This record gives sequence, C-alpha cells and structure tokens, in this order.
Amino acid sequence: MTSGKKWLTGGAIVAVVVVVGLFLAASIVAKRVEPYIREQAIAYMKNRFAGDVELGKLRVHVPAGLSIRSMFNPKGTLAHVEGEELVLRQAGRADGPALFRLKKFEFQVDLGALLETPKRITRVTLDGMEIQIPPKGERPKFGKGERSSGNVIISEVVIHDARLVILPRDTSKNPLDFELHEIRLKDAGKDAPMAYSAELTNPKPPGRIHSTGTFGPWVAEEPSDTPLAGEYLFENADLGVFSVIAGTLRSTGNFTGTLSSIVAKGEASVPNFQLKSVGNPVPLSTTFEVLVDGMNGNTELKPVVATLGSTHFTTTGFVVKHLGDKQRTIFIDAKIPDGNLRDALRLAMKGTPMMEGKLKLNAKIGIPPLAEKVKEKITVDGAFEVNGGRFLRSAIQTKLNGLSHQSQGKHGGEEVEEAVHRMSGEFRMADEAITFKTLAFSIPGAAVNLGGVFRVDADELDFHGSLMLDATVSETQSGWKRWVLKPVDPFFSKRGAGTFLHIKVTGSAKDPQFGLDRGGTSPAEEAEKKLQ
Repeated sequence: MTSGKKWLTGGAIVAVVVVVGLFLAASIVAKRVEPYIREQAIAYMKNRFAGDVELGKLRVHVPAGLSIRSMFNPKGTLAHVEGEELVLRQAGRADGPALFRLKKFEFQVDLGALLETPKRITRVTLDGMEIQIPPKGERPKFGKGERSSGNVIISEVVIHDARLVILPRDTSKNPLDFELHEIRLKDAGKDAPMAYSAELTNPKPPGRIHSTGTFGPWVAEEPSDTPLAGEYLFENADLGVFSVIAGTLRSTGNFTGTLSSIVAKGEASVPNFQLKSVGNPVPLSTTFEVLVDGMNGNTELKPVVATLGSTHFTTTGFVVKHLGDKQRTIFIDAKIPDGNLRDALRLAMKGTPMMEGKLKLNAKIGIPPLAEKVKEKITVDGAFEVNGGRFLRSAIQTKLNGLSHQSQGKHGGEEVEEAVHRMSGEFRMADEAITFKTLAFSIPGAAVNLGGVFRVDADELDFHGSLMLDATVSETQSGWKRWVLKPVDPFFSKRGAGTFLHIKVTGSAKDPQFGLDRGGTSPAEEAEKKLQ
C-alpha cells in the first residue's frame, strides 16, 4: 500500500471515529439531560396548576454535530424535546378523574439555559389536549399552590386540535363539546397574563368563534379569581338547533373581569330571526352589556337595546339555573316605548299581520330552557297600548266599519274613520293562550271593554264585555224602525253612553263573531263591584 493510500485510509478511519464520537456524545448528553427535563416539566405543571402530574414518554434529541466545546459549554446548543401522554389530576387524587390530558407536546430548549433561573423556552407546541369539566358540585377543589411557576418562562404556547368538554349532571344528556382548533398563548411568564388568540367551534348554537385577549396569571388557590379580557367574533351560528327559534346569529364584542365575574359588551344580529311555529322571519339586532358568572354560566342582562324590524325596545333580566333545575331559565323585563305593531304580530302570528298601529308595551317574560317545549311553558305578563290602529284583514275591518256607522247614527254611503283610536289591555300569556284581564278599544262612535281568552294554538276567541255607543238605540236604525224604538232609548242609555250593551266575541281572529250577551258583565263593571 502506498503512503498516499495509507493516509487516505487513515483519514477515513479518523472521520468515522469522529462522527461516531459526536453521535455518542450527543446520545450521552441527551441521556444525562432527559431526567432533568422530565423533572422540570412535571414540577412546572405541579406549580402552575397545583395538581398531580403523570408523564408518559419523554425524548430529548441533541444535534448530532455536537462539538467538543459544546459538551463543556453547551450555551447556544438547542435540544428538541418531545413528550407524550401528559395527565394532570387534582392534588392527592391519583385515582381521580383527569383535569386534562395531553397526547403530545414538543419544545426546544437551550442546553446552556437548563441551569439558569429562570429557564426560558421560546415555544411549546401542544397537540390533542382534552379538558374535561365535571358538573357543578362534582368539580374538584384545587389545592393551594404557588401563584406562578416562575422558574420557567415560556414565550409562546401553540395548541392544536384541543377539546373542552363540560359534562352535564344528567348522564343521559350530551355534554357540551367545544372544538378548539388553534390557540396561541404568549409571554406565559412570572405573575404575568398570557396574551392569546383562539379559534373554536361553539357547540350550541354551532358557530365559529375567533377571540383574542389576555388570560391569567392563573390563581391556583382560587381559580375563579383568575383574570381575563379580550375581544371576540362569533359568526354563522345556527339558532335552528333550538326547538322554538331559528335564524343565523353574528355577534362581536369585548369582555373583561375574572372567571367568576365577566362583563361583556357587544352587538349581535339575526337578519332572519323567527319562531319556528310561526315561520315569519323578522330582522333582529341588539347592543348589549351582560354580567356573566363564568363558573356556573348564570347571566345578568344589563340594559339590552334591540331592534325588531323597525321597532326599538329595551330588555333587562337574568339567565339563571336554580337549585334542582336541569337547565337555565330566562327572566326578562321588556319595554317598547313607541313600536310598530306589525313587527310584533309578524313575529308572533302566522300569515300576514292582522293589524297595524303604534305599540307601547311593558312585559315580564319567563322563558324555560330552550331544550324544552317552550311554546307551552313560556309566560308573559304585561300591559300594552295601541294608538292609530287599523285592522288589515277586511272581514274584521268591515264589521268594525259597520259598527262605527251605527254607533254614530250614520246610514247609507256616509264615510267613517277606519282607525282604532286607542286599544289597551292587561294580559297574561301561558300554555299557548293569552288571557286578557282587560281589553279596551275605541272606534269613532263606540267603545268596547272586554275580558277573555284567545287560544293561539286553535285560533279561538272567547271574550265577554260591554259595548258603548254614542248613538241611542233608535239612532242606530233608519226609517220607521227609528221612530218605533224611540221609547226604549232610556232603557239602554246608561253609564254616559247613548247605548250600553253586554256583548260577546267568539269565533276566530280571522273571522270574529259579535253578539249580545244577556246577563253578561264587563271588566269595568267587575272592578266597580269590588270597590263597592
């Protein structure tokens, strides 16, 4: 073998030895730092959330080209860390349910920073995280831990394909399941809030939510005191998943507070809002401020300003879940100072509105959980007033026009004013029926005072009351009948009216039937009797 070949062979052997040595050095370093990183990762989770931690696999990959200098001074040498099956449980409850599970995580760490305090990590990526929250009353109590894990500072946390599952108390019901597509948390450092951005799918109503803001620092001894703030966009939410309402919701806003008390402000719109039983879409938009208890979901509605069609109104109230209830109930005070009657009727009744006019309304509304049969259980107690009203269905208006003719003593082709000057009443709606304590209205020449029930599901009227005419009985007739009835005028002229009659209204809203009610009474007369 020539000297040249010997040098070449020797050089190759040295190169192989060096390469193998570097791989061995990297392997040795990895094996030495792996237990330390495992210990630090577990300690971080324990301190951060005051719980017990289990960690499955952990692997540390050190660059194969690790230099001899790096072995003695590893500053600037990045190791890639991968872990699997991370589980966090309540402290002291090794057999208890997992607060959350993590399928996989990875991050890079500067080997030279492992002995530094605090230890800094640029980015941690989490995949397949699942957070499961038991029903209220069954949720574990966190132990008192450190308020922060200040020994480690993470600049950014990226979470992919996570799930947040809120379990119901009733095991036969489906849990709320939030799909968290991507979440980014930044500057997760000592006693500092984490900036975040999140993309998730809301389970009910289903829709996409994008939110940015800050969260933390985490308060382990009292999680409800953990602060948060941010902005959100919620769009394409399908209200049709509920049994009673339908439409597509879009909402934007901001929020601030703590997990136990969140103040949210924003606006929402449903361009095609409707009651499924009616099927008439009416545009609905709101601006709102609400106070939310993030630990139990109870909500207080600060003044919510809304527009239904062209009608402006305000609401206040609560969305609460009482002890023993399976779902939440809604209590609302609604006020319409000057609304359009058509808007309300278009939403509440099938077909075209039966009447138009200016509406004033004050009502207390109770709405049971939307998962139940709301239309049978919704309750409304209120008082209303309609001015300048006019019936849009010809059959009703024709009968009123005829009544107005007679009540004014007009005959033939003489014109009458068609407007209902004023209509007012007190009512209660329950079990798909509207019970009117009073229902009073006036037309030119006549006033009507009624009480009774309108059964919405069957479209049935059953009202009893009084009719007062400006004209006397004889003046409502013409020709010889007018002169024959002159002697009976005094018997029907009372309570300041030319003619006072007890009447009943039956039939349907589409075709009401007016008739005399001999021996009947009216709400006004009943009220007078109680005062006597």
